[in-house]
Amino acid sequence: MESIPQFLEEKLITEYGKDTYLKILEGYKTKRNTSIRVNSIKTSIDEIKNVLDKESITYKEVSFYKDALTLDGEQEEKIRGLNIYEDGLIYMQSLSSMIPPLVMDLGDNQDILDMTAAPGGKTTEIASIVQNNANITACEMDKIRCDRLRFNIEKQGARVLVMEKDSRNIDEFFKFDRILLDAPCSGSGTLDLNNEKQIKGFRKELVEKSIKRQLGLIRKAVKILKKGGELVYSTCSILKEENEEVVKEVLKDSSLELVNIEINKKDLPILESLEKTLTLYPTENYEGFFVAKLRKK
Repeated sequence: MESIPQFLEEKLITEYGKDTYLKILEGYKTKRNTSIRVNSIKTSIDEIKNVLDKESITYKEVSFYKDALTLDGEQEEKIRGLNIYEDGLIYMQSLSSMIPPLVMDLGDNQDILDMTAAPGGKTTEIASIVQNNANITACEMDKIRCDRLRFNIEKQGARVLVMEKDSRNIDEFFKFDRILLDAPCSGSGTLDLNNEKQIKGFRKELVEKSIKRQLGLIRKAVKILKKGGELVYSTCSILKEENEEVVKEVLKDSSLELVNIEINKKDLPILESLEKTLTLYPTENYEGFFVAKLRKK
């Protein structure tokens, strides 16, 4: 098992204290359970439960989302062999990453943008929530990742306009009611101390590069957000400089305000965070994750 990079250890202890750091460290060592999201465009939670019961696959419900389940033990490969997976009736997705679309206050006929969409989990979740009754645009700048995004959108039966484009270059003629920016980040919330390559690749330069891109993306998001529109900003990082500090920087624009995140927080592993935002630490069921919601006045 690899040891955590020293600079990251120092940052986490400074930001959260030694006791909380030890909880985070335990999360880095823990293998996460598989979780699935039911694609309500094609099926229902009850139908999926019936299939899992017949296959003797044990699962647990999730308090904040009726269409999510966690699976007990090593069952991912078994799930991938089932028709419900092959036919796009379910999507393998971490619980933490299901949260941003759920707090977007989505509705019919909205113009919705997913700024960094691949591989498509959140994009197709948005389509599932609105039952394809909204105008969804998904951006991805990398060709290979964009092909994967298109594949998953088609498999899930989602209606989405895909743009192979860096969303920082979207024409400001376009305006959106809702924007999801699940920003590229260092991945400090998803580190696996059993993954030597991942740990060796986690460097200060990665964090610095991520912050620069995050600021560019969120500033663009503000420009193309309609008045009264809402932007959800999320990362799979737990470093404040990629999360709270990015949000504080963009809040210098007086047209923006932070909005409370409305979700059942009963079972969530919550870290101390900027008021009205949400930060989770890694556990057997959750990735470390950050979510903030902003409204243009």
